[in-house]
Amino acid sequence: MANQIARPIDAILPDLEALLGDRLSTNASLRDAHGRGEGMMDCLPPDAVAFPASTDEVSQTLKLCNAARVPVIPFGVGTSLEGHVAAPNGGLSLDFSQMNHVLEVHAEDMDAQVQPGVTRKQLNEHLRDTGLFFPVDPGADATIGGMCATRASGTSTVRYGSMKDNVLALEAVLADGRVIRTANRARKSAAGYDLTHLLIGSEGTLGVITEITVKLHGIPETVAAAVCPFPSVESAVDCVIAAIQMGVPMARMELLDALSMHAVNAYAKLGYAEESTLFLEFEGNPASVAEQVETLKSIAEDFGGNDFQWADKPEDRTKLWTARHNLYYAALALKPGVRSLTTDVCVPISNLAQCIHQTHVALDASNLTGLILGHVGDGNFHTLLLHDPEDATEKAEAERLNAAIVEQALALDGTCTGEHGIGMGKTKYLSTELSQDAVDVMGSIKHALDPNNILNPGKII
Repeated sequence: MANQIARPIDAILPDLEALLGDRLSTNASLRDAHGRGEGMMDCLPPDAVAFPASTDEVSQTLKLCNAARVPVIPFGVGTSLEGHVAAPNGGLSLDFSQMNHVLEVHAEDMDAQVQPGVTRKQLNEHLRDTGLFFPVDPGADATIGGMCATRASGTSTVRYGSMKDNVLALEAVLADGRVIRTANRARKSAAGYDLTHLLIGSEGTLGVITEITVKLHGIPETVAAAVCPFPSVESAVDCVIAAIQMGVPMARMELLDALSMHAVNAYAKLGYAEESTLFLEFEGNPASVAEQVETLKSIAEDFGGNDFQWADKPEDRTKLWTARHNLYYAALALKPGVRSLTTDVCVPISNLAQCIHQTHVALDASNLTGLILGHVGDGNFHTLLLHDPEDATEKAEAERLNAAIVEQALALDGTCTGEHGIGMGKTKYLSTELSQDAVDVMGSIKHALDPNNILNPGKII
């Protein structure tokens, strides 16, 4: 047998095995499953996968890894799109599927404490009889820990905000194994640096999140959902901008272009008009919902949207939003064997129409199939760029379009990533967006908290 190259993790495998037992694995297929998310990046597997069951086990694991300079990559359910869970330098993947408990619910204070492996659907199922719910909905049934790490948002952000608006406190383990709490459950505090929001969006590069205190919200008395087709993407976006500027308190405003609606119909066996369409949701008491509906109808008519289809029953609303959430897979089904390079730029709402129009023009001029969708109520939209991963020309064209979309978003005072994060895929845009000095400050913070660069190396910085 040929000699294998020694890896840093080899020196601590016996100690990790003593700590974790059969919850440590070097199985090749398991490592591969932990070496990629749902994006288009190549699989970069870790050397081993650990399944900690407690904060103390995470702390002991990090002490061992830090001493041996072994990279540590936190892993939720692997739904990330920018290479967050890849292990470019090998190391240990920390899978939090064993830390998936709802620890406490304080209904009177409208908050809950959960472990990082709890998924958003699991939390809301747990809350079902309390009259409360957790609102952040990125589409995928992601873990709460992963959603914190990437500063996730989604379909309901226009009303409830993103993860940064819905987390009160964190428990986290630092690179050297120290365990810190960033805050208590008070709704506001002026006690020192805001460590909670420093860790939210840090993508596992500054600390490993082991407990989250989230804000909860009351389940609305009345919910109504609808789809409304428009003659063009631009007219649908103009309707959104007008509604936002008039202060219509929408719960969700989602845009799907004509090709996206075709994909949804084919994949979910639905019969919606295959035109650019807004998915809408209204919440509140019956009177306020009725007022919102009439106001939005009036605005939509001004932009050519007048064929509302309603989903009032919970099961019908679920079917509607499930179809929207499954669009990624519906798009891939249009051309079996393709992959999607998925963009997530975000711009000020007043610049949204221009940015989407320019994207639409770029797609029309390309030989690739591209779909436009997005949480347009907060200025965020996605483009799914379908391409054959084995075709170098198509892959290069997808990357060219991605760069062009990012460039135009930055030119319109926007961001290269509204919700997916930087990961490995967007590091090249960060200094352009924020300046090299700002990136250097991030590097200084990273070095102060993780001098041996073991926490998710190669991401963001």
